[in-house]
Amino acid sequence: MDNINDLILHLLVILPPILIALTVHEAAHALVADWRGDPTARLRGRLSLNPLKHLDVMGTLAFIITAIAGAGIGWAKPVPVDHRNLKNPQHDHMLISAAGPVSNLLTAVAIGLIYHLLFALKVFPTNSLGLVYLGQSMQMAVWINVVFACFNLIPIPPLDGSGVVAGFLPPHLADRYYGISRYGMLIILALILLPSWIPGFPSILRPLVLYPAAWLVHHIMGMI
Repeated sequence: MDNINDLILHLLVILPPILIALTVHEAAHALVADWRGDPTARLRGRLSLNPLKHLDVMGTLAFIITAIAGAGIGWAKPVPVDHRNLKNPQHDHMLISAAGPVSNLLTAVAIGLIYHLLFALKVFPTNSLGLVYLGQSMQMAVWINVVFACFNLIPIPPLDGSGVVAGFLPPHLADRYYGISRYGMLIILALILLPSWIPGFPSILRPLVLYPAAWLVHHIMGMI
């Protein structure tokens, strides 16, 4: 029974940060796409901070399961972009891609600042169960947003990092690069699963995601 209660409490701590990370990420894509001339996402209701507009059931479950395991990797419904409406398609797609991870990093910094302010006001530490929950959830929000940003910056299509890299490539090379997207999810799943399945298999995600994320979280939570 204690294990079940602990799991429920942990879910209550991580669910709000997950919803915040996914929602901010996708809304940022929609915002920049609209700014650069494509109203598709806005017209489909994706320029919104309502999580229900963005959630993908499997992606959210993956996020919850991996967050419990200590990482926090998942996905939401892709924001639709019609490149024909963009002012400068290749450059603008790079900005749209970068908007998601950047929004998560800014969210992490904002939550970290609020946490430090509450700490300075002696709201934390506390014996109040509600405030303990709030503090843990805020710390988790910093971690999840940073991990989500670092993960999405991996330059494997369809992750956002590929859109950033493609923005610096000649159009013909960018098209070939995006051709990897048909195998992208398989590559990503292999990077996640193989190190735990095959003894000695190198974990590429640790240096690409977890180590940078740990460094960023350390500095965000150590701002004062």
